[in-house]
Amino acid sequence: MTTRDWLLSDQPTSRRQAKLGQSYRTWLHLRQNRLAMLGLGIVVVLILMAIFADVIAPFDPYTAGDLRTERLLAPSWTHLMGTDDLARDIFSRIVYGSRVTLLVVAMVALIATPIGLAVGTTAGYFGGWVDTILMRITDIFLAFPRLILALAFVAALGPGIENAVIAIAITSWPPYARLARAETLTIRNTDYIAAIRLQGARSPRIIWGHVVPLCMSSVIVRVTLDMAGIILTAAGLGFLGLGAQPPQPEWGAMIASGRRFIIDFWWVATMPGIAIFVVSLGFNLLGDGLRDVLDPKGEK
Repeated sequence: MTTRDWLLSDQPTSRRQAKLGQSYRTWLHLRQNRLAMLGLGIVVVLILMAIFADVIAPFDPYTAGDLRTERLLAPSWTHLMGTDDLARDIFSRIVYGSRVTLLVVAMVALIATPIGLAVGTTAGYFGGWVDTILMRITDIFLAFPRLILALAFVAALGPGIENAVIAIAITSWPPYARLARAETLTIRNTDYIAAIRLQGARSPRIIWGHVVPLCMSSVIVRVTLDMAGIILTAAGLGFLGLGAQPPQPEWGAMIASGRRFIIDFWWVATMPGIAIFVVSLGFNLLGDGLRDVLDPKGEK
């Protein structure tokens, strides 16, 4: 029996084989979606660029060149995306800026997702006054535009990439809570959960051991689709000077420094803008593909 036959077996002999087989079927379904694979490719390139930035970048992103001869140079074979007003190589700064972007995306996902899951599943499982209080708090956060609320938190915490991550995470969890609550409401009264209760399992164990795993697929899709919004919010904070601070190569801050030269030296602001657009597009395409694959109500 080949590995493929073992993974696609209709009669798995172990839980491990069943899980690996389901993951492999999901991958086969995702692979049929060309746009999703394009999005996955963009995300993989972003990750590899962040990991191997020291190898890929031809110049130091922090060191200024000769201001008399290397300032605001147009794209060429020496400087693929030109140089900025401090004679720094824009391509090198974009490559190193991928680390900042990936850090923000990863940290926001790691902070906001558990908060949203905890609030949503708790509200949906217990209902009553617990549901009312938690959802009203969620509604308060949803009442404000994400960027405006993030600006308020960053203004209170102070500028910096760490505070920007915290601010974006605080504003990102409410949609996940709403989604997790909706999923929990359809799960909590099923025979499966009733049987677990009859076995004597307590509420925290039921929520985290059985309800949360059933909500994960929908939340993962929503998180992936939200990555583009997170990147744009981080870039917006950087553009306003409240995110990563100079000389850190952050794409939003690079656009802000290049807006003064947009007419005569268009590449200074355009190149980081293209980077933001491509990465945001990649996460959106990947999220759409995952939604088609992981949606339990969709056709397989």
